[in-house]
Amino acid sequence: MPKIKTVYDHIRQNNIKTALLVALFPLIFIALVFLFTWCVVPLNDAINTTISVAIPTFIACLIWMVISWAFGDSMMLSAVGAHEIHDTDPQYREVFRSVENVAIAAGLPCPRVYIIDDDSLNAFATGRSPRDASVALTRGIIKKLDKLELEGVIAHECAHIGNRDIRLDMLIITGIGVTAFAADLIYRVAFYGGGHRDNDDNKSGAVLLMVWLAFMVFNTIITPILRLAVSRNREYAADATGAHITRNPMGLANALRKISGASRTKSLDSMKSMAFACIAEPGARGFMGDVFSTHPSTEKRIARLESMV
Repeated sequence: MPKIKTVYDHIRQNNIKTALLVALFPLIFIALVFLFTWCVVPLNDAINTTISVAIPTFIACLIWMVISWAFGDSMMLSAVGAHEIHDTDPQYREVFRSVENVAIAAGLPCPRVYIIDDDSLNAFATGRSPRDASVALTRGIIKKLDKLELEGVIAHECAHIGNRDIRLDMLIITGIGVTAFAADLIYRVAFYGGGHRDNDDNKSGAVLLMVWLAFMVFNTIITPILRLAVSRNREYAADATGAHITRNPMGLANALRKISGASRTKSLDSMKSMAFACIAEPGARGFMGDVFSTHPSTEKRIARLESMV
């Protein structure tokens, strides 16, 4: 009989995944920059270029990680226009109580509760640790789910908090943000530098082009693959843990049925890096469908939950 994974198993797995991500992100990035620049310059020049690109990029990542560690949750909540509610707010008192009750059942401190003014059906959790976590719910998900379904969603988010997924989210969002900004900066320098170019300038332009291509491959292919390596299994884990917290797998299963097809959140349209933090992908699935989706298919998630009944 296979061993049943506990919350501690999931926490340990996420710690391992975090360490692997910390190692893989820079190693793959360095390899890409080196290989691309080596196509247009000699070996020594490729090594020097890789060092000159990697060091400032890593410094920027470290600085941004420190900022994210201190203010990342606030930045995420601010980006979607979320506002905090309290148990004194008559309109949302029952919602706050549901979060409080689920947190108690999960053995967690009560997270802060935020509302996103959007009629879509979505939710996410953020924060550095369970002690300073927040749960954000869209206005639509509060209106359209019944009490048991909403508790299922809240339990799913509390499971992410308890499993320490929120720390992993902030790490990935930080890395994606810095490399995307750097790619845009290099693109502008390479393609809009303008002016007359001599041979040395042409060589420098070719190197910049290769560095930009390395960033693009890293951002559009490698990062999604690394992200998917940790994203889907933890969604299944959060579903299972959430169902265990409420003792009602069908509550979350029914919620996912309603959420499916109505999860697009306009405030997240321009923030693709936050998609995997949500309970359901907040935008339309891309050309490759499920292959590069941040979440398992809703049908598979529901089937697993129904098997728990």
